Amino acid sequence: MNLRPRQTTVMHPDAASHLSHWYEAPREDPAVPEVYVYTDAISYAPGETVQFRASATASEWSLQIWRDGAEPVLVHAQDAVRGAFAAMPKQAYRNGCDWPIACAWTIPQDAPSGFYRVASSCASWGGSRFVQHHWFAVRPAPAASTQGKFLLILPTATWTAYNDWGGANHYDGIDGPDGNQFSPILSLRRPWTRGQIWLPPGAPRLCDRPARRPGDAPRYPTKEWAFTNGFAQYYAAAGWAQFDRHFVVWAEQQGYAFDTITQTDLHNDPAVLDRYPAVVTVGHDEYWSYEMRRAIEAYADRGGRFARFGGNFVWQIRLEDGGVRQVCYKARASAEDPVRGTAQAHTLTGAWEDPAVGWPGATTVGVNGLRGIYASWGGFIPRSSRGFTVYRPEHWAFDGTFAAYGDVLGGKAGVFGYEVDGLDYTFRHGLPFPTGEDGAPDGIEILAMAPATRVEQEHQGEGFRYYLRDAGLENAARMFTGRTDKEAQEQVRYGSGMIVSMKRGQGEVFTAGSCEWIMGLALRDFQTERLTRNVLDRFLGR
Repeated sequence: MNLRPRQTTVMHPDAASHLSHWYEAPREDPAVPEVYVYTDAISYAPGETVQFRASATASEWSLQIWRDGAEPVLVHAQDAVRGAFAAMPKQAYRNGCDWPIACAWTIPQDAPSGFYRVASSCASWGGSRFVQHHWFAVRPAPAASTQGKFLLILPTATWTAYNDWGGANHYDGIDGPDGNQFSPILSLRRPWTRGQIWLPPGAPRLCDRPARRPGDAPRYPTKEWAFTNGFAQYYAAAGWAQFDRHFVVWAEQQGYAFDTITQTDLHNDPAVLDRYPAVVTVGHDEYWSYEMRRAIEAYADRGGRFARFGGNFVWQIRLEDGGVRQVCYKARASAEDPVRGTAQAHTLTGAWEDPAVGWPGATTVGVNGLRGIYASWGGFIPRSSRGFTVYRPEHWAFDGTFAAYGDVLGGKAGVFGYEVDGLDYTFRHGLPFPTGEDGAPDGIEILAMAPATRVEQEHQGEGFRYYLRDAGLENAARMFTGRTDKEAQEQVRYGSGMIVSMKRGQGEVFTAGSCEWIMGLALRDFQTERLTRNVLDRFLGR
């Protein structure tokens, strides 16, 4: 594929090349064949029609739809779709593309729930093909049996937050008066940037092995690989290809039955939870709306069981315009979010632990995102154990794992990183306990943990450049303490990642608070697999 992401190189002369901002956008050159496709929604029910909106400089192009998983199945193919060009709006990342409908597909009534990958392609230079990937989910049919199934919720708000197709996401971009800010408003009516939906085998991970030796210059293989191969600079941070797909493949291979929905579905229809004995999220799971959290908490209070094999529970979002616009002002929320000081101030799009929001994530998932953060990559504990140190091996989750006090679980597979969740804690008689100072409720058991940090440990040397450096330490201090002095910053410099278990109402919550937990499943680490099966089987009532 000959994909050349549009690039900007506004950067300090001492900065490293991987710090420049680049993003994917159409070339819009009639001499360069390409096709980009998106859908009006991210999920559909069986029997509904998916409309594909497209812009193409190719005279014709092809469409394939695959139900993805352990054994991908081609469910629809259409060749010779007429190509028609439509320009990308200036702020497509914020307002969507509004392209015309190019073709459609009616989902069969008996279509199974799941993740459906869309591959659009056209003939390109030298006999190659330009390929672009999109996706949608098929929700479970209302009358379909849920016996013995869990419900998998895709963390689509996080995927959206990292999608910078067209120029911006919630991290970086060309928004703002000077064209150099992230966008607090993102549209779902645009394509997904390259690498979030599909990756070639061997694409590096943020926590890729091997760890750098002491004294080596820091490396960020995902940035280097993405820049070299024309992939999104954030491809490794969030998305189906790098995270959730690994869990789905493993779960299907293990014989688990489950249905799939998006976070938008949870936001709009929380009653869907009550059809299932257990609900699961995995991977990089950073952004939730007020409505999503209330739905999960009410579900657990009624006796539901929630398993979270993922990390980084940090930001509140709002979904607007029926769910096709995502809003998150992040550290700018107290100054810019229009709901501040209004009756809707409880939906302020800042961090859950920010006093302006005041709803620590531990009340829902047992851990807090800002008490965790980074490990096992770049300058963030680059030579960590890459696993969780076990402290309560007698807990039911460790049955059959042969875990012992002090063992490192999942270290060889690297299950600890790149963003993790934890709690403020203390040790008594060799065991960790939550202090509760960060809003953690009573009754949380810390089963295993390891250290994390917000700041890259920097060493000087020729060719030494660091990516995130202090990773917003000043903003974090302001959110936690209301101050930005050195003492306040030291209070938020270090954190932890944890495996926790807690009761909530009549239900139960289990969290393995790490984005990389799924790698223990993908690499068939015995203890990670056994613990995951223990949780799923218990929560399914097996």
